[in-house]
Amino acid sequence: MTILVVVEHDRGSLAAATLEAMAAARRVAADLATDVSALTLGAAADAVASVLAEHGADTVHQVHHDLLADYGPEAWGEAVAQAVRALQPAAVVACGTDRGNEVMAQAAARLGAALVVNCNTIEVSAAGDATAQWTITRSRWGGSLLERCTLVAPVKLLTVTHHVFEASTSPGAGSVLPLPVELEAWLARTVVAERVERAAGVTLSTAPLVVGGGRGVGSAEGFASLEELAGVLGGVVGCSRAVTNNGWRNHTDQVGQTGTRIAPDLYMACGISGAIQHWVGAMASKQILAINTDPEANMVTKADYAVIGDLHAVVPAITNEIRRRRAQA
Repeated sequence: MTILVVVEHDRGSLAAATLEAMAAARRVAADLATDVSALTLGAAADAVASVLAEHGADTVHQVHHDLLADYGPEAWGEAVAQAVRALQPAAVVACGTDRGNEVMAQAAARLGAALVVNCNTIEVSAAGDATAQWTITRSRWGGSLLERCTLVAPVKLLTVTHHVFEASTSPGAGSVLPLPVELEAWLARTVVAERVERAAGVTLSTAPLVVGGGRGVGSAEGFASLEELAGVLGGVVGCSRAVTNNGWRNHTDQVGQTGTRIAPDLYMACGISGAIQHWVGAMASKQILAINTDPEANMVTKADYAVIGDLHAVVPAITNEIRRRRAQA
């Protein structure tokens, strides 16, 4: 019996979210007095075995197949399903990113098993009993609701909410074992076939810092100060749906349920009211700083920090102070 972690990567580049899933898996494994295994899909991910060992993997199962050369939800899901049948783990854990939830949903459908996504807490009622009832708290409705549920299944399939479990090292044995799978050619219908880089540098979905602007920015030209601040901090600029509706910025910059979901270390939300659709896209941020004239705005009340004031005065002041301090360093 083991806790199996599905490793998220992009052509061999390990997603930081995987290490959060490893931390969650270690907690469950300790309750069950068992070990942690990791599952890598595609030869490109072989190189991350040592990192996985540093974060608690006693065994790293490596799956190689031509259809796993790049990401494909159906191929990845089928590979995970076959791994579950072969390894018979007590539970399978992934991070609740878009990709993590998609792959686990594919695997669950193929296994005919229940899947609980976006888990915040996991309580095991009886150590060592694979059929024991697990009590789970998970995020629903974009984080506006916490649901407490129970899961009873021979194999528990879970994803953990992004940024809830903090990654930490805890060295495991890191034994590497190949795991053969058989994938039908038709699974290639959803495999990434081509990539086109729109622009160099970090993207909205991967940036460690995002400066977001909403209706309060006032105009397309008003984003100049946000662009300047993002440039000084090495981040990117995002926006709310109201901004794209007004034609001030392209839809590719939109943060939200119908835009891009972000998970930066810091999200600076400037002049954004914080409608639920926008909050869904921003809620995975580690820290949120809201800048708004309305102290009762939804984004202000949910933010970790808030500055009540005119963004057109506050944002340039932050930029100037950062430059002043750097000049003195």
